[in-house]
Amino acid sequence: MRLILMTGKGGVGKTSVAAATGLRCAELGYKTLVLSTDPAHSLADSFDMEMGHDPRQVRPNLWGAELDALVELEANWGAVKRYITEVLQARGLDGVQAEELAILPGMDEIFGLVRMKRHYDEGTFDVLIIDSAPTGTALRLLSLPEVSGWYMRRFYKPLQGISAVLRPLVEPLFKPIVGFSLPDNEVMDAPYEFYEQIEALEKVLTDSTQTSVRLVTNPEKMVIKESLRAHAYLSLYNVGTDMVVANRIIPDEVTDPFFQRWKENQKQYKEEIHENFSPLPVKEVPLYSEEMCGLPALERLKETLYADEDPTQVYYKETTVRVVQEQNQYSLELYLPGVPKDQIQLSKTGDELNVRIGNHRRNLVLPQALAALQPAGAKMEEDYLKIRFA
Repeated sequence: MRLILMTGKGGVGKTSVAAATGLRCAELGYKTLVLSTDPAHSLADSFDMEMGHDPRQVRPNLWGAELDALVELEANWGAVKRYITEVLQARGLDGVQAEELAILPGMDEIFGLVRMKRHYDEGTFDVLIIDSAPTGTALRLLSLPEVSGWYMRRFYKPLQGISAVLRPLVEPLFKPIVGFSLPDNEVMDAPYEFYEQIEALEKVLTDSTQTSVRLVTNPEKMVIKESLRAHAYLSLYNVGTDMVVANRIIPDEVTDPFFQRWKENQKQYKEEIHENFSPLPVKEVPLYSEEMCGLPALERLKETLYADEDPTQVYYKETTVRVVQEQNQYSLELYLPGVPKDQIQLSKTGDELNVRIGNHRRNLVLPQALAALQPAGAKMEEDYLKIRFA
């Protein structure tokens, strides 16, 4: 299955680009699903038809769906939700409050990953296009496999083992005192089953032959800066970007003096997009005179974006992580475009290298050749952070 994730700052037009990409893939004969994981869904508005949690056919070879976190919650997390509700009710909360608080923050992001993994395993579709949440939420989603693995290895598995041993001994005394029972095996197994699915999906997300991110941006200063940060963070998580879409560029035929200053600014920002994202290919999309709602408008966008091209191709293959051996020294090289060295923090614990940029962190499990060595220096060179080990 080919997996394409569309992301960008809120309001840049990523839903329209995702829908138009789906139209072209379906036209080429690929069974295609466009799945919105954005809590503020607009895919139904883009296709101008009702959408729900289950895939709905838009036209031959093309389906659309909008993730309903509550449906996924009941199907995948029902036992845990019921247990948390029981605990909260025992502490004095009424039924409605307890049920609301049983839905933990960030669960919709986890369910987005689980839904992607399910479609990947089923193999019903040839192409899965994700209309993701705005950049910050999408990056949290992509960091979940790394973060969840860290907690599972250090805390959850030991806790699960202790719970299995103590439950038969403590349970008879526990419930009469506190008013609720200890979690049973179904409750304790659910988080680890989630983790196993997410861990398996990570291998797909970091395989640049299967998965690509396409950044949608506008020729505006704030949007470009956020897109550049997103590109660096995606590389940190070893997820490759293969294209940038510069959307809503005022066409040359617009000559009204009101837009002249705006056009001059856009010309400068277009140059910045091409320069800062190089060598990624950049596709330019004009600001249309009509809204991108409905299939006729999306057809026009599809022609502008792809013409006779196949959107499932990998437009550019990024090497985000590589290990290089020079003479008797090893170096780990991380592709972090546009990130100054003074914004990067490094530390090593055991066989893991912790890389932190701003509020984004990745724990890299080092190859065996590097795990026994210590970092001996680092430098930025051609957008790669090169860390020497000795």
